[in-house]
Amino acid sequence: MPSKDVAIIGVGQSNFVRGYEGSIKELAFEAFREAMQNAKITQKDVDASIFCSAPEYDKQRSPAGVMAEYMGLIPQPTFYLESVCSSSSMGVKVAYSMIKAGLHDLVVVLGFQKMSEITSAESQERMGRGADIQWESPFGTMMPGYYALYAQAYMAANGLTLDDLMNVRIKSGTYGQINERAVYQRGVTEADFDPANEKARMWGPVASPLRVGDCCANADGSSCIILAGADRAKALCDKPVWVMGIGAASASVNMVGRPDFAKGMQGPHIASAEAYKMAGITAADIDVAEVHDCFTIAEIMAYEGLGFAPIGDGKQLIREKATYKEGRIPVNVDGGLLSKGHPVGATGGSQIRTIVLQLRGEAGPMQVKDPEIGLVHNVGGVGLYSNVTILGR
Repeated sequence: MPSKDVAIIGVGQSNFVRGYEGSIKELAFEAFREAMQNAKITQKDVDASIFCSAPEYDKQRSPAGVMAEYMGLIPQPTFYLESVCSSSSMGVKVAYSMIKAGLHDLVVVLGFQKMSEITSAESQERMGRGADIQWESPFGTMMPGYYALYAQAYMAANGLTLDDLMNVRIKSGTYGQINERAVYQRGVTEADFDPANEKARMWGPVASPLRVGDCCANADGSSCIILAGADRAKALCDKPVWVMGIGAASASVNMVGRPDFAKGMQGPHIASAEAYKMAGITAADIDVAEVHDCFTIAEIMAYEGLGFAPIGDGKQLIREKATYKEGRIPVNVDGGLLSKGHPVGATGGSQIRTIVLQLRGEAGPMQVKDPEIGLVHNVGGVGLYSNVTILGR
């Protein structure tokens, strides 16, 4: 087991909402305030800050300096980091690295996104520009279409059904309705996917085979993670949660450069293997996980990419309810992106916050029984960036 060198001592998150009325500074402050109170520290204790978002949604250019001033974190150094949807988990990796290197001893990582600052059409266009702007995005590629390619190939090769995808969303709704920070706090049933039900809204086609209910929604929100070196963490925190392993990988941005789509994305396989090796554990040791379920097919692929199931067998976990709170490997028992919403820069930090609360035994109605080790899988773009973070008590 690796030495306990860096710990998370504070976590915070705003409510995730569809239309935040304040500024991005006010939105970010909600998570920052909660994390600082959670860690029981003041701005004078902070050595450095990292702000994380996808800048194409921000009207404020170079937001890190503006945010740091608003939070009272100057003249300490501040940094801005972007890896689209994985920005704040990448921020945690960078903060960990800074502390390990001896550059800083206590670092605030704050992810935010106010996606409602632009229209849905503008948002979709900017997401499309996450692909290669010379060879792909000019042809109208967008996130649902990309994940639909994976879903089509996976279903053809592995016997996955539309009902399996629906059941991922039903599980998400089971826990979204008990997560007070989620955008969608209601349960989901089979009737919601029934075209014969005139009140059903989730069956409508988006990009075959994906339907409305298979897709997460944009949201406004912020998350904050505070990390400290071992000595300081032990002095400041009664329940430090230790960073056991971190893995990362990147993939070809052009789909033509990807391997077999039916085998899912390659990045999580590489990133998780790296994180497991660093932590000195295997997938079987994970007690609770958060995975990047931007689409229902993404959760199924994540099961396999993280080693929870062999390739092609991820569907069995949802069929057997193995990923429910009482199951063998609870996954996304906070509702995941499908229920919480997906404020791009804040998502990874929100996932990490959930696992920290689980390991502290502070997750309330979402609490898994006695977890010792948790995992966070956070993806940027269409698997362009993959981050896996393993945390332990």
